[in-house]
Amino acid sequence: MPCRPPDDAERREGQGRRAAGGAPRSRRPGRISRLGRIGTWPAVALTVAVLVAANLVMHRWTGLSRLADLATAVVVSALLLGVLRWAGGTRADAGLAPGTLARGTRWALVLIGLVAAVYLVGALLPPTRTLFEDRRYEGMSGSELTLRVLVLVPVGTVLVEEIAFRGVLYGLVLRARGTLWATTVSSLLFGLWHVLPSLHLATAKPALTAVFGDSALGGVLAVVAAVLFTAAAGVLFCELRRRSGSLLAPMGLHWAVNAFGYVAGFLLR
Repeated sequence: MPCRPPDDAERREGQGRRAAGGAPRSRRPGRISRLGRIGTWPAVALTVAVLVAANLVMHRWTGLSRLADLATAVVVSALLLGVLRWAGGTRADAGLAPGTLARGTRWALVLIGLVAAVYLVGALLPPTRTLFEDRRYEGMSGSELTLRVLVLVPVGTVLVEEIAFRGVLYGLVLRARGTLWATTVSSLLFGLWHVLPSLHLATAKPALTAVFGDSALGGVLAVVAAVLFTAAAGVLFCELRRRSGSLLAPMGLHWAVNAFGYVAGFLLR
């Protein structure tokens, strides 16, 4: 797990923003400044509360339309960025500083290419092909696949999760406690975020059914495994954010893993 002190891209970006004499660049007074600033840990608590509500809306209130889910993702992303700003954070704290976007784009493109190659090889080799099979894709059409890959995944999943966990939470904790704490808090919460989406995972994927079975205990174990796996993935995403200095790098990897997973599952029905 990354533990280097603040010599990373975010801190260098922050140093570059400080003018001579160490004073931050002045801003025009706005509504947030008139209300006063919120502390870092209250901002973290508020972020977690927003995410709990969003998780319930997006994964338990199944009657909502996809348009409502997408709107929820956009609204939650905007709210969390507002919380970061309320706490005195900047675009650099969220991994969205203009000077890092080109570098983050290059990282994202390379990572997307690597994931595509891994999925292609894994789907073609008989020993690993079953890992990509998923019963949830049996009735999926080509238009449904396109909608998921180009709209639902990038907006309903990647946008809100990356802004929340590698953007706002990571940025808030980084300023207060450094990289190790930022990575730990962000990754643990990212793992817990996946409890509700993983409730029926053991019965949906044949490869997992063979490992955990289709009993209630097997379902619980599958959820625990999913939380641990996604928490570990969160560590990787945080490290990509740290090394690239941009939120676009973990966004690219996150989209590729989810989108190409849909494509592989669709083709191997």
